[in-house]
Amino acid sequence: MKSYKTKRAIGNIIGYIILILISIIWLFPFVGLVLQSFRSYATEYGGMVDYLVPKQFSLDNYKFLFDTSQNNYLLWYKNTIVIAVFVSIFQTIIQLCVSYALSRMRFAGRTFLMRFWLILGMFPGFLTMICLYFLLKQFGLTQAGAIPGLILVTVASCGMGYYVCKGYFDTIPKALDEAAMIDGATRARIFFTMIIPMSKPIIIYTALVAFMAPWCDYVFASYVAFGHDTSYNVAVGMTRWVWTNDYQGYFTRFCAGGVLVAIPVTLLFMFLQKYYVEGVTGGAVKG
Repeated sequence: MKSYKTKRAIGNIIGYIILILISIIWLFPFVGLVLQSFRSYATEYGGMVDYLVPKQFSLDNYKFLFDTSQNNYLLWYKNTIVIAVFVSIFQTIIQLCVSYALSRMRFAGRTFLMRFWLILGMFPGFLTMICLYFLLKQFGLTQAGAIPGLILVTVASCGMGYYVCKGYFDTIPKALDEAAMIDGATRARIFFTMIIPMSKPIIIYTALVAFMAPWCDYVFASYVAFGHDTSYNVAVGMTRWVWTNDYQGYFTRFCAGGVLVAIPVTLLFMFLQKYYVEGVTGGAVKG
């Protein structure tokens, strides 16, 4: 018994050491990004620097971000928030409705439809970029109209992401629906008054995932808004900064912008982590 406890203690120590080393490696780039955001171009960029911690901390980079006369960062940030919020709302509503229908209703072609959507989801979205661009262009939803165009494209196919949400609904006993229907409740009333109140974890999970997609989008956003600065999101706009000849100066501003971009997502996951985990685990069932 003593030998078993000793081996277990040694195993735990080794495991913790490995986890600590992995955490340090994983966190190092983020710590570096935060530190670089406080480095002043005016005081510390006479040439290339060979140290990580700034010798003199400064808020010059953050002041630059909020100076609308020098850049459009605040506009890009607003564009990103608008896209992410609208996508999160509409995508959550559509996915909940589709998932409930697939979980509770039985109709011709249901199995085929689920399998077909699952197969379509395996193909990368890059394959449709050119087609989507020209389709959006026909309706004036590129460049100056890129923001509603990005919202439309992101929301349009969200029903195919039904599987996690449907798996969660499968865990809710169908006897509740049947009892309510005997009392005269309609499908809509059952969904809004019974199922939705019991589905807070999966609703928050779906909303967070939907929020993250446009918040981090670069490829399609740069493609649709190409050449129109006021329609950029923060990912596209900040990338243009590091493409300038003044790479060193804009790099620290890029870091400061990255810190501000990370704050909303970090706060959301910190306060909603419990529901996020419950949504993932609750939806990870075979249905």
